[in-house]
Amino acid sequence: MLNRFFASVECVKRRLNPLEAYLVVMSNAERAGGLVLAATPKMKSVHHIKTGSRMYELPTWDERIIIAPPRMKLYLKVNAMIQAIFRRYVPAEFIHVYSIDECFLDITGSHLLFGSTDEIVRKIQRDILEELRLYVTVGIGDNPLLAKLALDNVAKNRPDGIAEWRYEDVPETIWKIKHLEDVCGIGHRTAAHLKRMGIFSMYQLSQTPLPVLKSAMGVIGEQLYYHAHGLDYSRLNEKYVPVNKSYGKSQILEKDYHVPAEVEIVIREMVEEVAMRLRQNHVDTSVIHLSVGYSKYSIKKGFSHQAKIPSTNSSHALIPYFLELFRRYDEREPVRSIAISCGKITLKAGLQLNLFEDVNRTLNHEQLEVTVDKIRMRYGFKSLMHASSLLNGATGLKRSEMVGGHKG
Repeated sequence: MLNRFFASVECVKRRLNPLEAYLVVMSNAERAGGLVLAATPKMKSVHHIKTGSRMYELPTWDERIIIAPPRMKLYLKVNAMIQAIFRRYVPAEFIHVYSIDECFLDITGSHLLFGSTDEIVRKIQRDILEELRLYVTVGIGDNPLLAKLALDNVAKNRPDGIAEWRYEDVPETIWKIKHLEDVCGIGHRTAAHLKRMGIFSMYQLSQTPLPVLKSAMGVIGEQLYYHAHGLDYSRLNEKYVPVNKSYGKSQILEKDYHVPAEVEIVIREMVEEVAMRLRQNHVDTSVIHLSVGYSKYSIKKGFSHQAKIPSTNSSHALIPYFLELFRRYDEREPVRSIAISCGKITLKAGLQLNLFEDVNRTLNHEQLEVTVDKIRMRYGFKSLMHASSLLNGATGLKRSEMVGGHKG
């Protein structure tokens, strides 16, 4: 794991030591509710500021604190440089990118070339530190689960940033984890479910009979049982690519939208982006879903409805269906969030027409959308946009310059 990755990259760009600097990467710092995306170790130890903290919690009286806006394109670029270092020691098929700051490596086949596990780990740490000035913490295990748990629970707090958990260590490692939520795969809801069953620790989980867990929680219960014993049969070189069950997009608007026509502009933009993904994957949708959340000042929460439609991936066809849903169920309340999704996905078999359609017109629409997709893929989404995206309320132009929901 790259230690506080976003914050560390920002420190390096400013020629600061990530372990000594007082820096936070914050989204929307101009607002009291601005969100901390990453913070240096000093910010956490001295001011108790960490990922998820808000702008109003920041001790602004401390002049040492640097507030950096997120630069997602920069972080992705640095991540690519780190991946290149990994590939010096491990073939690409034995690397699994878990997130932008975490990665699994299977170094089983690298020992003859580069030495023992400890030697390979320290060489990777050294290369990243010398070339990129970034500190890396490492969890070592007999499988990805043990490596991840060693990283999360021990390595991050060690001076050398390395921890090693093996199968034979399970009673003294996994079973001694104090909080269920400290185990990857156990969120607050899952932990609450386990506690209702009388399970409050990893040791208790490991001693619960498998049939009991499977009966209460299904496949998840079975997985938790094996994880409590440190068992994980995942192989990094055996990639599983699931077929998407749905394609969707959501956004929280920067302000309350009081004018329905402005909401419709945003819906149009969102549908275009989702339809583009459908066409890229050569699939159609026959069920659409629209969720609209109202302002926190409204007495109503909003609505969520779906509709069956003729199978399609055309923006031209999908937009009217989504707008029809909005107009049918909108209660003229100020809108603050919008979510759309396209379900019942099927592989596109061909162009289906009916007796009442103009064949040439339909083919022209399809060819036009494919051409627009190619231009956008090469030059960016904003290279071709409808004039409505320049009107009040439109968000497409601004969001096209973002990466991962933040400024690039």
